[in-house]
Amino acid sequence: MTRLDKPIRRELEIEGKLYTLTIDPDGLKLSEKGRRKGLALSWTELASGDAALAAALQASVEP
Repeated sequence: MTRLDKPIRRELEIEGKLYTLTIDPDGLKLSEKGRRKGLALSWTELASGDAALAAALQASVEP
């Protein structure tokens, strides 16, 4: 298996909008293309089941 030691970026389209998904050793980040801010989840949050809670909290504080 290949070790994840540097970021992997992929572009995807969701409901007509372009997004960038970044997968790196720290976790996942999904942001609208051309923007820096987005939803981020660490591997620890994802593995522990806290991912849904973290996403909901992050979405509630964004303007």
